[in-house]
Amino acid sequence: MLKMIVVDLDGTLLKTDKTISERTKSTLNKCRESGIKIVYATGRGGSAEKMAPAELFDGRIVMNGAVAHAGDLIVYNCLISYKIARPLLVACDRRGLKTSSEISGMHYSNFATSDEWPDIKNYKIVDFSRHDIDAEKLYAIVNNSDDITFIAKNLPMDLYLTVSRNGLAQVMHRDATKSRAVAELARFWGIAQSEIVAFGDDVNDIDMLEYAGIGVAMENAVDEVKAAADFVCLSNDEDGIADWIVNKKIISLTI
Repeated sequence: MLKMIVVDLDGTLLKTDKTISERTKSTLNKCRESGIKIVYATGRGGSAEKMAPAELFDGRIVMNGAVAHAGDLIVYNCLISYKIARPLLVACDRRGLKTSSEISGMHYSNFATSDEWPDIKNYKIVDFSRHDIDAEKLYAIVNNSDDITFIAKNLPMDLYLTVSRNGLAQVMHRDATKSRAVAELARFWGIAQSEIVAFGDDVNDIDMLEYAGIGVAMENAVDEVKAAADFVCLSNDEDGIADWIVNKKIISLTI
């Protein structure tokens, strides 16, 4: 019996146009009514709630697992010290990479963040050599494999790197993972690992799918995610999450 459903946002819960279908909303709401906890887990920060309003979910995991909320309560928070982050930020800046340090929805960047993502308005252009604010996540826009190699070579041992399919290099504290945040929420609610199903599409979802009792990859997922999953469902534009829930008879409903 499942007690917790965890969904990635982009490419998973969200359709290509960044909306959630009414069928999927209805299905997840019926799951909540039956007592199943609904959680989203995303690499996004403050922009996540614009796409997925908090009132639709019991829990929210942002920044790739750096922060986990149960309702309004923060149950897990794993920050990167600015003292650790500063040398990497400076190195990326000198290489000419568009780079940012993000915390609580604020982006401390070397570029106008809204030029890349118009929905992100909270940013401040800073001198990384003097930056003294801890981060939930660091990120840089990479142009090629050499940029990725450069970041990896300059990566402090307490941090890890993941690169999404759209060329965004995300750097996190080694204890900030989606699987760790899911585990903390499950512990908070008294839910067993075997009672969790997780849905994802990109490489930063793999650890979460492997941790959950059931891991489900979207049809539009990258091959590595499909290889790590127990099931593959329809794509994000075909209501894959809702279709899987209904077909597997997770709850009794007709949609």
